[in-house]
Amino acid sequence: MSRRTTHLRRSRGALAVTLATASLLISACGGSTGSKDPALQAPAKPGQKVDLRFWSWVPGVDKAVDKWNATHPDIHVKLEKIPAGSSGGYAKMRAALKSGNAPDLAQVEYQEIPSFLLENGLVNLSQYGADKDRSKFVDWQWQQGVFDKAVYAIPQASGPMGLFYRADLFKKWGITPPATWDEFAQAAQKIHSADPKAYISTFPAGNSAWFTALAWQAGAKWFGVKGDTWSVNIDSPQTLKVAAFWDDLRSKKVIKTEPDFANGWYKDLQSGAITSWVSAQWGDAIISGNAPQTSGKWAVAPMPQWTKGSNVSANWGGSSTAVLKGAGHIPEALKFAEWLNTDPTSVDLLLQGGYGWPAAADGYKGSSLDKPSPFFGGQKYNEVFAEADKSIDNSWKWIPTIDATYQHLNDGFQAALVGKGTFVSAVQQAQKQTVEDLKRKGLKVSTGQ
Repeated sequence: MSRRTTHLRRSRGALAVTLATASLLISACGGSTGSKDPALQAPAKPGQKVDLRFWSWVPGVDKAVDKWNATHPDIHVKLEKIPAGSSGGYAKMRAALKSGNAPDLAQVEYQEIPSFLLENGLVNLSQYGADKDRSKFVDWQWQQGVFDKAVYAIPQASGPMGLFYRADLFKKWGITPPATWDEFAQAAQKIHSADPKAYISTFPAGNSAWFTALAWQAGAKWFGVKGDTWSVNIDSPQTLKVAAFWDDLRSKKVIKTEPDFANGWYKDLQSGAITSWVSAQWGDAIISGNAPQTSGKWAVAPMPQWTKGSNVSANWGGSSTAVLKGAGHIPEALKFAEWLNTDPTSVDLLLQGGYGWPAAADGYKGSSLDKPSPFFGGQKYNEVFAEADKSIDNSWKWIPTIDATYQHLNDGFQAALVGKGTFVSAVQQAQKQTVEDLKRKGLKVSTGQ
């Protein structure tokens, strides 16, 4: 994840915060969630031309912006493509905010919203009527941008999770898609015994966002708010159970530990050396784009469960369209953000680009996702993700230092691969480091739930 390059100075007194998550964040910046901004911008007058700048890295967004510009001649959006947030996009946004040259709108992933609020970088869109749009979106995604009843981002897409697997190889080896994690471990042994060059999966030690999603599914609740204090519970029994599970598979050498989204991993998807991937819905484009010769051989099943018969999913990824502080035309920016993420034509253009699972309520129905896929053997595989999207614990919260937490986990997991500790000890160490990160921000912290 990208390292924060700028920090606003704030006194410890300014960081004495109130009851809710937003108050913890926004009061820390000297702002207010309840007071009305006396300098609210009025909408442009009829016929007045408005120009908006929009920073994004989302595939397909250029086509959606072109559609908007063709149908809204008075509000022109200039799209500027930037690196994905974790690849430098957020550093660029924060530098632009600090210099007073930020765009009107920008792509902000759900987990990053609290850090931008801590830096007072987002506009309270409730003051411009954003609340009226709530019913247009999946509720849990809408809540990702809501703090103390104020809306700070319009949801765009998420990543409900499932199990992509090589149906041809599973059939060849007599393996049923594992319904539980115990069955997943059994399948891992069976696959590697049948073909010593084949593995059920990899544990990507440098991708702790993926591990976070697995902990989420196991019932972990890493972060919360108690009064004026952040609670941190990364080393919960649920998380340690997930870490120990993968430690065990690693010790038995029935999984790989190579990085995901790397050349070797793409080659393994193509060759069958990696036979399944617990991933978000947007993983379909990753597989089809990097292992095209395996078309027709893949299928999708629900995510393995910790308790047989359960139906619990999790989210990996997810993004919003936010209006940044300093925007010159907030009412028009909000209008565009709402259109971008709910208009059926726009949503389908974004879906075709592989941007993720739509945040728009019923955005899946009738879209390009709602049909059988030749690549996935004719399966209407997105039905699996439609159900998964209904089974995500929406009480999961993020902290404003999540980037640092991800890096702590990455460092610990990678150290374990060279014999320095275990995945379990990496989680325990990340707990301690995260507490210190928040304290360095001047925030009150407690441990446990």
